[in-house]
Amino acid sequence: MKDLLDIRKDIDKIDEQIVKLYEERMKLTSDVAEYKINTGKQIFDKEREESKLATLQKKAESDFTRHGIRELFEQIMAMSRKKQYKLLTEHGIMPPQEFEPIHTLDYSNARIVFQGLEGAYSQLAMEQFFGENCNNFHVESWKDAMEAIKNGEADYAVLPIENSSAGIVSENYDLLVEYDNYIVGEQIIRIDHALLGLEDADERDIRTVYSHKQSLMQCSEFLDSHADWEKFSVSNNAVAAKKVKEDGEISQAAIASAKNAQIYGLKVLRNSIQNNKNNSTRFIVVTGKKVYTDQADRISICFEINHESGALYHALSHFIYNGLNMTNIQSRPLQNKNWEYRFFVDFEGRFEDHAVQNALRGLRDETIAFRILGTY
Repeated sequence: MKDLLDIRKDIDKIDEQIVKLYEERMKLTSDVAEYKINTGKQIFDKEREESKLATLQKKAESDFTRHGIRELFEQIMAMSRKKQYKLLTEHGIMPPQEFEPIHTLDYSNARIVFQGLEGAYSQLAMEQFFGENCNNFHVESWKDAMEAIKNGEADYAVLPIENSSAGIVSENYDLLVEYDNYIVGEQIIRIDHALLGLEDADERDIRTVYSHKQSLMQCSEFLDSHADWEKFSVSNNAVAAKKVKEDGEISQAAIASAKNAQIYGLKVLRNSIQNNKNNSTRFIVVTGKKVYTDQADRISICFEINHESGALYHALSHFIYNGLNMTNIQSRPLQNKNWEYRFFVDFEGRFEDHAVQNALRGLRDETIAFRILGTY
C-alpha cells in the first residue's frame, strides 16, 4: 500500500500535466477564434459541443467518471468560449449598439406619469428625481403608466420595483418584459407608514384597514397585534387615504405616508408602523427610448434558459469570469411553462467596458430571449 505522501506526489504530477494540457488547449482556442473571426462563424455551436461531450463520456470507465468527465469538459468548453468572446472584443468586433449614449437626461419639458393619487409614494419618488415642479399626471395602474409612454402621452414613468422588507413588485418586472420601455434611472426613498383615520377617530375605533398589498405586508407585525381588524388591499396608499375620507366611517383607517393626512384631511393615529424602521423602496424611471447617460454604471437584463441541469450556473458564470458584480437577481415564472422561469439580473459596469461587452455577448449567444432592460 502506497504512503499518503507518495499518493499526493503522484496527484501533483498529474495536476501539473493537466495544467500544461489546459494551457495548450487554450492556445488552440485562440486559433479557433481567429478562424471564426475571419469566417464570421458563430462562437457557440451547441450541437457540436453536445456531440463532443457524448464522445468523451463514452471513453469513461464508470458512471461516476462519466458524469465527472461531462462536467469537466463542459467547464473547459465554457472557458474556451469565454476566451473567444474576449478575442472578438479585442479585435473590435462588437455587437450592434442598441442604446444611444447621451450626456444627460433632458426632462425640462418632459411629461412624467406615476401610479396612484396625490400623496402616493410614487409621487414622492418622482419629485425627488425630477423635482417638485415637474410636469406630471397620475394613472390608476402601473400598466396604465407603461401604456402612457407607449402611446406618447408621457416621456417618463416612475415605478416601484423592490422594497427592502416586502421584496420585489413582481407585476412591474413582468411589465418590463411586456413593453418596449427601458430603465434610465432609479430613486430610493425611505418608506415611513402611518395609520390614518378620521379627525375624531381613535385607534380603538378601528375595525377595517385599507392599503396597498405591499404596505400591508410591510406593516404585518403591527397588524398582527390587531388580529381582529379586517385588511383590504387597494391599488395605492393614497387611494386608501382618499377612501377613508370619502366613506366617513370612524371604524376605517388607511396605511399611507403621513403626508396623506394633510392632503385628505385625516389624522395620524400612529406613526412609523412598518416592521423595518429603515424601510425603503427602490423606484425605476423608464422611458420609451434606448438611451443611457455618461453616469450610467448599472445594467439590468433579463433572459430565459434551457430547462436543464446547470443552465443557470453557466449563464451566471459570465459575470464571474469577467469580474462583474451582480447586485440583484430575481426570477419570474414563464406563462404556459410550468416551473420554468425568466431571470432578471442587475450588475455593475459600463457599456463601454470590455468585460461588460464580453459578458453580454456570451449571455446573448447562450441564453434564450435575452434582453437588455436598460443602463442607468
